[in-house]
Amino acid sequence: MVPTRARNAQETRADILAAARTRFGAEGYERTTLRAIAGDVGVDPALVIRYFGSKQDLFAAAVEFTLDLPDLTGVDPDRVAEVLLPKFFAVWEDDTTFVALLRAAMTSATAADTMRKVFATQVAPVLFAVTPDNPGQRAGLMGSFIIGLATTRYVLTNPFVANLSHDELIRWAAPVVRQLLVGPAPAE
Repeated sequence: MVPTRARNAQETRADILAAARTRFGAEGYERTTLRAIAGDVGVDPALVIRYFGSKQDLFAAAVEFTLDLPDLTGVDPDRVAEVLLPKFFAVWEDDTTFVALLRAAMTSATAADTMRKVFATQVAPVLFAVTPDNPGQRAGLMGSFIIGLATTRYVLTNPFVANLSHDELIRWAAPVVRQLLVGPAPAE
């Protein structure tokens, strides 16, 4: 028997989203069930369906986030990593949504598609604005670097990367970021 909760739709919805983020992050999309999420919150699984419709719709709501990236036009190319990476740190560390999405994207086509949409709508346009040429390739490679960095630091927790302070990580990443975004393109 599921314990009863005080009726507060907004709070219950928020609790379901928080439980979903935790479950999707820990177990991935495929292994997470609506029943388990409902159990974590202490509600009937039918209530989860009533609020969100389906597992896919719940996942989409749970992993929705805004990166709030800065306008990089006019930023000195040597400072791009210093301006950009703190925004990524905030998303990676202050909210479990991105890391849950990152973990789930490794095994779920739905999660991977969500990650691609975030990149296409939030990241690529910001990066395109500062690239001198080959914007698709430069933004794509930058995305690969950032996703790899996040995976290494927060999912695999490789101590050589995970134990770096923000400032140390920015210093190590700055030459790579600069090269990918504004450095000379490789010769054909």
